[in-house]
Amino acid sequence: MIPKNAVLLLVDVQKGHDDPKYGRRNNPHAEERIAELLAAWRASHRPVIHVQHASRWQTSPFHPTHPGHAFKESAVPRPGETVIVKNESSAFIGTPLESMLRKQGIDTVVVVGMTTPHCVATTARMAGNLGFKTYIVADATAANDGTVDWSWSEDRAKDVDPELVHAISLATMHSEFATVVHSRDLLSAL
Repeated sequence: MIPKNAVLLLVDVQKGHDDPKYGRRNNPHAEERIAELLAAWRASHRPVIHVQHASRWQTSPFHPTHPGHAFKESAVPRPGETVIVKNESSAFIGTPLESMLRKQGIDTVVVVGMTTPHCVATTARMAGNLGFKTYIVADATAANDGTVDWSWSEDRAKDVDPELVHAISLATMHSEFATVVHSRDLLSAL
């Protein structure tokens, strides 16, 4: 059972993630799952907090002057819903998020958004460290592929599949900092 005051924390569900420079992505249905969870949260009158990344770098798609800074259609805040603007990977650094949650007596955080190994994992890890019961919704998050320079290998550059990046990111979080769940299980628990 998910507490009545459990917050749905939508992390960086922004158009900038569609920029081709980020490469291949897994979970093309993440935004659909996010929209379903958001609708259920709103219908159950549970709290919703949108987190929006505002890059300090002019060249970033997430800089406030670029179209990529805008929320994706699946996660546009409604009037009255809280929006936290961050400049770092964690939604807790340099923002009022922790104090806001504590003042409202919220002890459960459900994290969805982009991207799994970056802002989602960093935010969830800090939430867990701060003592919040934390869930990450596996099918309402997504990851991009990556390249690793293995200096000890003859084949120095290794491409890492986005599904593997996603799975490893979730595996390193589960049971240590958060509980990884599937949206269908979470929806049935509401």
